[in-house]
Amino acid sequence: MLIGRAAELAELTAALDRAAAGSAGVVLVSGDAGVGKTHLVSALTATALDRGCTVLVGQCAELGESMPYLPLIDALWAAAHAGAAESDGLRAALDARPALARLLPDGEGGPGEGSELGQQQLFGAVLGLLGELGDDRPVLLVLEDLHWADRSTRHLLTFLSRVLQRERVCLVGTYRSDDLHRRHPLRPVVAELLRLPNVTGVEVRPFGPGETAEYLAELARGSAPVAARTVERVHRRSEGNPFYAAELYSSGLDVEDDGAAGLPSALADLLLSRIERLSEGGQRVVRVAAVAGRRVDDELVRRVSGLEEATVGEALREVVSHQLLVPSGAGYTFRHALLREAVYGDLLPGERTRLHADFARLLAGLPDGTRGSAAELAHHSLAAHDLPAAFAASVRAGREADRLAAPAEAYEHYDRALELWDAVPDPEAAAGTDRLRLSMSAVQASARAGDLRRAVHRLRRMLAAADPADARLGCLMREHLAAYLGDLDEDSEAQAVAREAVAMLPADPPTVERAGALATYARTLMYRDPDGEMPGFAERAIETARRAGAPGAEASLLVTLGVYRESREADTGVSELFARAHELAAAAGDSSMIAMRALFHRARSKFDRGDLAGAVRAADEGVKYAVDNGILWSTFGIVLRSLRYLVHYTSGNWAEAGRLTDEFAVQVVRTPEAQVSAYALFLEVAQGAPTVEERLRWIAPLWGQDGFVNYLARGLAAEHALWRGDPDTAAEHVRDVFDTIYVDTVGAIRVAATGLWAEADRAARARAAGDEESLRAAREAGDDFLRVARSVVAVNVDGRPRTWLGWEGQGWLARAEAERRRLDGVHDVGLWRRTAELFTYGDADGGFVYEVARSRWRLAEALAENGDREEAAEQWRAAVQAAERLGAKPLLAALRDLGARARLGIGRAGAASRPGPSGPLASLTGREREVLKLVAEGRNNREIAAALFISPKTASVHVSNILGKLNVSSRTQAAAVAHREGI
Repeated sequence: MLIGRAAELAELTAALDRAAAGSAGVVLVSGDAGVGKTHLVSALTATALDRGCTVLVGQCAELGESMPYLPLIDALWAAAHAGAAESDGLRAALDARPALARLLPDGEGGPGEGSELGQQQLFGAVLGLLGELGDDRPVLLVLEDLHWADRSTRHLLTFLSRVLQRERVCLVGTYRSDDLHRRHPLRPVVAELLRLPNVTGVEVRPFGPGETAEYLAELARGSAPVAARTVERVHRRSEGNPFYAAELYSSGLDVEDDGAAGLPSALADLLLSRIERLSEGGQRVVRVAAVAGRRVDDELVRRVSGLEEATVGEALREVVSHQLLVPSGAGYTFRHALLREAVYGDLLPGERTRLHADFARLLAGLPDGTRGSAAELAHHSLAAHDLPAAFAASVRAGREADRLAAPAEAYEHYDRALELWDAVPDPEAAAGTDRLRLSMSAVQASARAGDLRRAVHRLRRMLAAADPADARLGCLMREHLAAYLGDLDEDSEAQAVAREAVAMLPADPPTVERAGALATYARTLMYRDPDGEMPGFAERAIETARRAGAPGAEASLLVTLGVYRESREADTGVSELFARAHELAAAAGDSSMIAMRALFHRARSKFDRGDLAGAVRAADEGVKYAVDNGILWSTFGIVLRSLRYLVHYTSGNWAEAGRLTDEFAVQVVRTPEAQVSAYALFLEVAQGAPTVEERLRWIAPLWGQDGFVNYLARGLAAEHALWRGDPDTAAEHVRDVFDTIYVDTVGAIRVAATGLWAEADRAARARAAGDEESLRAAREAGDDFLRVARSVVAVNVDGRPRTWLGWEGQGWLARAEAERRRLDGVHDVGLWRRTAELFTYGDADGGFVYEVARSRWRLAEALAENGDREEAAEQWRAAVQAAERLGAKPLLAALRDLGARARLGIGRAGAASRPGPSGPLASLTGREREVLKLVAEGRNNREIAAALFISPKTASVHVSNILGKLNVSSRTQAAAVAHREGI
């Protein structure tokens, strides 16, 4: 029976309903220990089962970071072996996802299998599984006691909270709010998730007096009614906590005691009063169970208890009948974690140590590879002060965590083993490796966990301690250090270290280590090649990799060679080179990320060369590969999805691009998330979407931390500011981008063109105000921006001449040149025509559809300015048609303004349908109202003529007519009338 939780259950049920309708959601249920979170969620799971939902329930355990993904394993294992009709389907779905199947206790992965399985693979598999189950019926996934969650589980929770959107999945997590002290690792996670739009929080509060009375009456059902004094006393002592209340009532304390003496202020005292009522055997079993943890294996607790079989069986029945332990699977769980904590805390130090030692002895006897046994053995051995056993188990636990794609936990196990290295006899024999190679495992785990700086720091210390005679290990360490330094943008040191790694080993005989070092060094030469070593170096390194039998290194070198050649040769066939690299890496079986890198560059190269149809096919192939290999959310999986979105955006398929951006979160707090989110600004800025401002607010705190985020987001923020008539802010964004390394990249051409747009608008404003100083400043800034664009086109980042530039780059350069002329007040028809033609990518009906339309907007303006109204109208109509189809509202508004000023298509622009003005302006014609608006802005006759594409003499006639019709004697008085009438 659920008491006092109707509102909370209604909120949870509503989330389940939304999920069933195709809107995934996450609910975080919080409350003090014992307040009834599990009872509330149990009511929800019962409701979900009644509605035919798939229900997966998993619990965390107080094992620190030693057992990754425990609640996920618990949920999947329990559901797959529940014996229900849907269990077979779940088992089949798990079998189809090795990344998940390996996690389960009966997983078939050997100790060495899956060493390259990444956390992103596992996350992708979980997402795929939930999506597949949700296709059949709504899914309720419950993760309980998240305050004990390991780091990998916390990362999984964050991942699912951000990516679940249209799946029919409702994720519910519970945690103790009173456990979340300031340094608790879950605290920032909860704070971050509760800011997401699809995450809600439900707080379970203590009972009021009436609810406590109802609760105690339910507990006493079948016995004497509960006295009002008992209710009052229990409520007061429990402070409305249902679990406390139940324990107080069940303990049989003297209700006449007013609590002045012996009042159990600590829950442990209260719980232990119930334990003390058990028999000696029952108390022994509970103490053993407390050392085991919240979940207790039946066989282990029987053996560690030291009791005879019949006695331990009776003791277990007694404990279960008192509802201290609850049967669960092949063992038991404490009715509440606080029970276990109270008993464990009451143990004497020596007793606790002996029991941990007993568990360690039994766990050590389990078969090798038993799931989770190494982590538990390390935990119990350390608590029992058996350092040799703790050391060996920590090494095994680290390797198991590596295999299960839990790099953070792997690092912690390896780090603990390394801390114990000097305290145990013959550590090399126990670990099966030497100290430096175990440290290398810790380094690799740290890097896979995303902590590159920690990996670099440890590698530096390792190099200082390494034996110079061990050249292969020295080469391996330096190769990894160079790679990590490169990822941290420490390019100069990365290249120096990579060069050292290559020099550590002779060219003959070829080795895998040296091939890897050659591949890493080649990557450093991509942008730092003062001696012109590429591409000859890469070609020779490929031969070395082949002779060494290192297909991963060979594939990496092929990709590097292709990327290097792209900007230096007009027709290099790099797409085929990338395809060959992908085939090689995919066939190797252990280089999926290199294969993904090759697929990305193959799609990107087609995109850069204007082959949009081929780019779509290549991007789709890359995404499919990512899905098939469970790495959809890996680095190159994300980049490929972003590229696929850009191809659709470029080709004008904005419906598909919009569908893809649904996966690009707005509320971001980490740099990788901001990088993905910024891509959505292409479409949102172009369509004038209301989400632009919110997205930029979330990204802004991060664009100072990452050059790419700064380049992409601020470049598009500049366009957004220009559409809103704020060229000053736009120019500021562009200058900030050019203070980063991206000033030397091809992407700077687009940003420079945007900056010139801003300066041209500022120059027009300065001319209208007669502000020569501002006009001069705009020209100087424009010259700087154009200089950047021309420099990037002329030379590569290494200072060598650029021999090839894609269609898009050429289009942006042409636009930059045209905007620079506009800055001087010249609308150059030839430059704007060339810009529009280049953006077609050689296909009059294709190419970069939006940029063709934007270029035609300026071309129509230039044609009208130069008196060719017929072609101006033709270009204007084509641009309007494209803008309407795309839903490009800012561009459409600019086109309508141009159409009205130049009279290119008033009816189509919607002006003719507008009702005429009333009051003093009723006598003015439409053109006279346009002239009056410019007069109110302070424009002189020449400027009015330029804006409306008429002669200065005609502008003067219009002004005279306006003064007469308004019965005023000066332009100032006419402007006052205009302002008063709101034009």
